[in-house]
Amino acid sequence: MAIGVFDSGVGGLSVHHTLVDRMPAADFIYLADQAHTPYGGRPGEEIVTLTRAGCERLFDAGASLVILACNTASAIALRRLQQTWLPGYRKALGRPVNVLGIIVPTIEAATGRPWQHEVERRAEKIEKLDVLGIFCTSATANSRVYEIEIDKRRDDVAVFCEPCPTLAGLIEKGAGAVELATVVEKHVEALRARLGRHPDRAILGCTHYEIVADMFRAALPQGTPLIHQPQATADAIALYLERHPEYDPGTGGTRRFLTTGTPGPQSGLVEAFWGAPLTFDAA
Repeated sequence: MAIGVFDSGVGGLSVHHTLVDRMPAADFIYLADQAHTPYGGRPGEEIVTLTRAGCERLFDAGASLVILACNTASAIALRRLQQTWLPGYRKALGRPVNVLGIIVPTIEAATGRPWQHEVERRAEKIEKLDVLGIFCTSATANSRVYEIEIDKRRDDVAVFCEPCPTLAGLIEKGAGAVELATVVEKHVEALRARLGRHPDRAILGCTHYEIVADMFRAALPQGTPLIHQPQATADAIALYLERHPEYDPGTGGTRRFLTTGTPGPQSGLVEAFWGAPLTFDAA
């Protein structure tokens, strides 16, 4: 058995890398749906279909637990799959399997509240709001999942999403540092212009963006805290596996990298982020 990690492309490697560091003995299978990347501009039903196909491929390869290391898939497809597809698929497969996303751990980290927590509304006016900026894909922004779920838990946090429709695709294609930094700066400035000031904190709400996190740090005011999805996700998954021993992560420390796109070495940008050459096999 193994842990499957799924993303539309290479962005989920940011989550995968942290999961491997946290659980080095576990077996991991990474699947990049590079034949259909990016997901951010696709219709919702198409995102659900592609995400389901990716999960099936990972379960077929021996995964007992699949992590959707993609904000778009987590925002659009996860609940649908958990409620309408997974129960029947689990029964047909005849073994315990599950699919989890990365938005829940991120919101828990951003709010300091567990997912089950429901805040009691206070009557008095809150004078000082904590302004949280979310840089994400268009699909994630349109879902309003961050605004809705954070508002349930904290009424002193104001959430503003800044969709970055081309950024994930540019990272996936291995665009140069100057081009990427220009796009990042444009979106940071666009959010500042909308708010009249910079956010107090920020979430990189697409796992591709972790690969260029240094560019976001440079574009934001010095010291602006970034809430990192990979670490929040790794912490949450490690605790989840402790509570659910029925999902076997394996003990061999194996690593497999699969792609629905063209197999072979990944871009220099990905190699630099990963810290070593990285080659994908055909899915």
